[in-house]
Amino acid sequence: MMDNQILFSALDALQEAVFLLNRDRRILFANRRANEEFGGQFVGDDFVKVIRHPDCIGIIDTVINGKKSGETVITVDRPTTAVIRVLVTALTDLQSNPEGNIIVSIADISNIREAEQMRTDFVANVSHELRSPLTAISGFIETLKGSARDDQKARERFLNLLEHESQRMVWLITDLLSLSKVEASQRVRPTGTANIGAILNRIVNSLASVADVERKTVRINIPQITDIPGSTDEMTQVFQNLIENAIKYGKRDSEVHVNVLRQEVVAGMAGPSLQIDVIDQGDGIAREHIARLTERFYRVDNHRSRDKGGTGLGLAIVKHIVNRHRGRLKISSVPGEGSTFTVILPLQ
Repeated sequence: MMDNQILFSALDALQEAVFLLNRDRRILFANRRANEEFGGQFVGDDFVKVIRHPDCIGIIDTVINGKKSGETVITVDRPTTAVIRVLVTALTDLQSNPEGNIIVSIADISNIREAEQMRTDFVANVSHELRSPLTAISGFIETLKGSARDDQKARERFLNLLEHESQRMVWLITDLLSLSKVEASQRVRPTGTANIGAILNRIVNSLASVADVERKTVRINIPQITDIPGSTDEMTQVFQNLIENAIKYGKRDSEVHVNVLRQEVVAGMAGPSLQIDVIDQGDGIAREHIARLTERFYRVDNHRSRDKGGTGLGLAIVKHIVNRHRGRLKISSVPGEGSTFTVILPLQ
């Protein structure tokens, strides 16, 4: 009895769901994590009441019939869809010991599978984004070496196109390096102090020529005290991206508003916060796109984004920097009226 108590205590301490079964698939013990994850008391029940998937039951039966161990990966609904790894191990030789037991260990590997899929998608997207300008550059070079060799107007046009495509690659590689750097340090809180007011004023001044070309007016409303704990460089990157997007994607002859206000209470934040709203008067964004805007390479309008010099990584970088500063990023939009990108940062 004491041995069983020690065993059960050890199984309760595990982070994975664990079941102890007899040869008849009857559950003799379920650890704390198993009861929490699968929502019930199962002692005495057939394991099929926990997971009815044929691959899972099949691997248990193969161990009961003499195999030392087995493993399978299955997808289940509980209540959301999850990918789980089921590992079954015989504690003794069940053929020579009818009283022997088996251990069924269950681990949720959904996050691992999602990470693998994200990595695969990321590599595919990077390859595509680099292949497009490289293909264009290769074609322009071939043309310049051939039919356009002695045509001055054609040379100038193709050289301008070469410059544009090479710049696209520079932007993409720069953003990839920025994203990699931010992701690597996301769990490390930044040190120092950043003055959001000074940062916003510098950005608006630096983008004045872009705003003139796009025929936009940027109006800024900043309170006197806007210091936050954080990185000046990273906050500059955040608001440079948001304000430049608002200028580029707003309607011509419209306004971009940058409003800063102090909030004493914000859900999910400890203590007072600084809220920065970047508001454009553009075409707006349909609701189904909003949740995906911070995904890498996700674009609402691929053609327009590339024409504007977008890499599809800007908002992903913004999200990671804001997370590193323990802040919040919110996006709201009304199609036909415009969008609001809100950054909320802790003041202390």
